[in-house]
Amino acid sequence: APPRIRRNVRRQHNHLPSLRKPGSVPGMAALSDSPRFDLIIFDCDGVLIDSEVLSADVLIAGLSGIGVTVDQAYVRAHFLGRSFPTVARLVTQTFQVTLPADFEAAYRRRLLERFETELQPMPGLFAVLENLTLPACVATSSSPARVARSLAISGLAGYFGDKVFTASQVTNGKPAPDLFLFAAARMRAGPRRTLVIEDSAPGVLAAQAADMTVLGYTGGSHMRGRTISGTAPLCTFDNWADFPHLLSTLSPDGAIL
Repeated sequence: APPRIRRNVRRQHNHLPSLRKPGSVPGMAALSDSPRFDLIIFDCDGVLIDSEVLSADVLIAGLSGIGVTVDQAYVRAHFLGRSFPTVARLVTQTFQVTLPADFEAAYRRRLLERFETELQPMPGLFAVLENLTLPACVATSSSPARVARSLAISGLAGYFGDKVFTASQVTNGKPAPDLFLFAAARMRAGPRRTLVIEDSAPGVLAAQAADMTVLGYTGGSHMRGRTISGTAPLCTFDNWADFPHLLSTLSPDGAIL
């Protein structure tokens, strides 16, 4: 018999059980037949791939070179979930500095160098994607080049194909709802029949503004032992092995049935 899930999923805080092998995840049928959802939208960084600590490290080092001192906590509080142009604008306004002309290109180059050797997919994710037949896509604040390389390095590109949408395709990035509404429209799904998986406050707020159901994922290295702050209460989980069961018990308003 499959291992029993501890039912301690609750709003905002979750401590879910350990990773299970593919094929033994309870509730796997929910991944192929959901009466509540026609589409699942995954954020990329911090949800599919464990990239946020790496990204912050590279950004912190780059900012240090121009005399701006921030740490992981500051990056998590102010930049998580936002596009690079937004981050650059916030840095310029907050610290009264002008970023060098090559800052963005150097940041992206150094980040991808780190990704090549250190980037990993989230534990337990492959078992979910292997059994997922509900339509799914990626909607991310990352640049097209970065998300394409990230998915390729982590072995995830084949699960999504061309169903990857970025903030470069809309006028307003997260926390505006534009990106999620654009992705759902391209996937031909209604907002109220769409489930979003996010790890950041801007992403959660964007999904809520789009009138979509949202789950918070807190299993990335940057979120362990932390909550997604700055949003209304939401259901969160930190282990992909429990996502199928959670999906089967989730109502459209994000509550556990």
